[in-house]
Amino acid sequence: MSRGSVPSKEHISRIISRIQEEIEAVQLDAHLTLRVFVKSARLCFYLQNEIPGPEARQITGAANPAQLKNFMLCQHLQEVHTRITSMITGLPTVAADVLSAALGTIYGVAGDSVTSLFQAMLDRLESCILQIHEQNFSTLGLDAAMDNNASPYMEELQKSILHFRTEFLSRLLPSSGAVSVGTETICTRLVRSMASRVLTFFIRHAALVRPLSESGKLRMARDMAELELAVGQNLFPVEQLGAPYRALRAFRPVIFLDTSQLESSPLLQDLPPSVILHHLYSRAPDDLQSPLQRNKLTPLQYSLWMDSQGEDQIWKGIKATLDDYAAKVRARGDKEFSLFIL
Repeated sequence: MSRGSVPSKEHISRIISRIQEEIEAVQLDAHLTLRVFVKSARLCFYLQNEIPGPEARQITGAANPAQLKNFMLCQHLQEVHTRITSMITGLPTVAADVLSAALGTIYGVAGDSVTSLFQAMLDRLESCILQIHEQNFSTLGLDAAMDNNASPYMEELQKSILHFRTEFLSRLLPSSGAVSVGTETICTRLVRSMASRVLTFFIRHAALVRPLSESGKLRMARDMAELELAVGQNLFPVEQLGAPYRALRAFRPVIFLDTSQLESSPLLQDLPPSVILHHLYSRAPDDLQSPLQRNKLTPLQYSLWMDSQGEDQIWKGIKATLDDYAAKVRARGDKEFSLFIL
């Protein structure tokens, strides 16, 4: 087999069988066992063969030959890792350590062969969500409230998710929708991470939408329902996503609560403090600048900053806007602050 080609499934099976036979033949002799494991480790390193480059990251069309090759590589290497890992259980530590290093590298290469594709898919989905800031959620009137269509950005997000499922994920994931934790593969781990990030990213930016009318709240709630359906049907069972899913389910009713009801609502337990605080700006006076406005940041720039910060730093940025607002009120000679927040 040439270095530039991906071994066939039959070739992989022969390699695994060969390793297993040699281990079984010498496992009573520590010296020979170590020699076999060194040889087996070399075979494992030989299987590393990922295909980097822009071809591996394209997401607009069907899976290309380079991507199909990487898909095969990922699946084959994972099979090698799983089966050989089960063989070394109970063997001498020194021998197991020799092969464990190679197996760790094999697992890493298997993940690397598809990680760039998953990142490209996630980047695309995040770019769709960022379009929420181009929508008008302040529209008033019965027509807006009765419109049952998803927002344009959500329709684009749904199309992208379906495309990824059809062209890429269907080739990488098990046919069964739900995968137990004990049998989680590299690709199910990556798609679970992507699904969690999509929900978290959406909630973050939905909370930043300002202003938000009553009909706008209905529209946003519909978008959240559409998002939950798209992610659950095409990426990962949302009920298994934990905190991101609970946050999505909590945020939907939160936007309909009166401000006076928020503090005592148990729904807040499932939402990061920054989500609640950012959402409150949608209820605030126009002269209270949001952290984005105060720092002259785009939603993307602010989001990137949030990725690198904890809740404490985000709160400091929010508090700075409140301090500025308080100074404005005092400068105007007003005796009362608007009762909307905190």
